[in-house]
Amino acid sequence: MPEPKQVLFVLQDDSLVLDWAGPAEALRLASLEIAALKLAVAPFELRFVAPRTEATGSVGIRLQALEPLPSALPDGSWILLVGRTSAAEARQPRQQRELVAWLSRLAPGRPGLRLVTVCSGALLAAQAGLLDGRRATTHHQHLDDLARLAPRATVLQDRVFVCDGEVFTSAGVTAGIDLALHLVAEHAGELVAARVAEQMAVALRRGPADPELSPLLAHRQHLNARLHRVQDALSVGPAEDWPLARMAALAATTPRTLSRLFAQHACTSPQAYLRGVRLAVAKRALEAGASVGAASEAAGFNSELQLRRAWAAAGWPGTPSAARRTEVGLGA
Repeated sequence: MPEPKQVLFVLQDDSLVLDWAGPAEALRLASLEIAALKLAVAPFELRFVAPRTEATGSVGIRLQALEPLPSALPDGSWILLVGRTSAAEARQPRQQRELVAWLSRLAPGRPGLRLVTVCSGALLAAQAGLLDGRRATTHHQHLDDLARLAPRATVLQDRVFVCDGEVFTSAGVTAGIDLALHLVAEHAGELVAARVAEQMAVALRRGPADPELSPLLAHRQHLNARLHRVQDALSVGPAEDWPLARMAALAATTPRTLSRLFAQHACTSPQAYLRGVRLAVAKRALEAGASVGAASEAAGFNSELQLRRAWAAAGWPGTPSAARRTEVGLGA
């Protein structure tokens, strides 16, 4: 098992509790899923740091035994900045100036050190000069403030979250959970993210201008446990034989009822969902350098022709052969 990935939640007085508690819970559950699935990826080590050893959260909860701000961090660490109440933002206390100086020294966002912000945490990053030349977002009430504090940044509105290199910014409050699930999917895979979302009873969400969900995450914006069970199984073993009767048995229902549940909750059919998962698996294999034949077999397609037909039917650009990575890392 790789060494845990350190995630530092930077807290101040009046930090919005849901800004950090939601993402922290998502990462905690992701670590449990990583262990349960025996994945060869690092679990998350959550650390809570602050300029003082104690802080009071936005709802009055007293946080104690907080770690001091570290002078250095191992490569691969994440720094997560959260929002504060409006009254706290206006006060600009001394500890905030200390945080800005600390962030300026560590410069998260550079290669090897990731910066993640939730809500008005982006304003703190802006004051430290960490968003210059970046695309970023924040809570809609703070968009003008962000543009003023980071005039060299491109501030985007109506976005759930924005990714720019090693800098990830998100909108208000619950958007931090959306971003955390995206980061989990990137780090440990879409199946882990989907299982965490299911446990947290939240939808996998995107804003109107955000990239389309991966086929491994699409059609999972529901809370039906039976469908999640089937979708998990298809994602784990897409190359297996999956007649409708077998899927229905997993859901403890009939094939007809399973099809109705898929249409009602996932807005697709079981067969179309499986085809989308297989296409995603094949595409990843091709991008890793596998031949079209090997990618077809790994994804569960009966032949290269079946993969090509499914590719075209899905409206994906190009062909499977064009998606294949060559030895020098370029598309063929």
